[in-house]
Amino acid sequence: MIHRTTRLANLVLAGMLTGNEFGSRVIAHPALRELAPRAHLHAEQALTRRYGQVMPVFMTATLGSFVPLIALEPDRTSRRSLLTAGAMACYGAMLAVTLTRNVPLNDRLLELMPQDTPDPEFLALRARWDRLHTARNLLNVAGLTCTALAALTTD
Repeated sequence: MIHRTTRLANLVLAGMLTGNEFGSRVIAHPALRELAPRAHLHAEQALTRRYGQVMPVFMTATLGSFVPLIALEPDRTSRRSLLTAGAMACYGAMLAVTLTRNVPLNDRLLELMPQDTPDPEFLALRARWDRLHTARNLLNVAGLTCTALAALTTD
């Protein structure tokens, strides 16, 4: 029973994280691009500060929720075990991209002064961040797919 509860918690965390990241990619950030560059910068800074408070815990909790599933799996070569390990690898890779690529861009974004920042500099920074965010979303969707398949697997 603990295993089912643990798997459910893992699936919920993975689904919430993936949904949040996907929503920010296809809804929030595209909507912000419709703003004038200085207003866009100000809004991105506000989102970056808020995400910076929430996402480190959320991403780490999601990744950490795979550990007991792998530890509790009696057959490390089962389909369920391999799907769980694959999902964990996807979320681990997403976190690595986040920490090594997106976070430095976030830090730079927060240093910018809306009144002093040339629009092309900010827009180039955002374009690079969006490309990385797309890659992270692909990893999240692959991870969630593996997580869901592992939860549905009966072997």
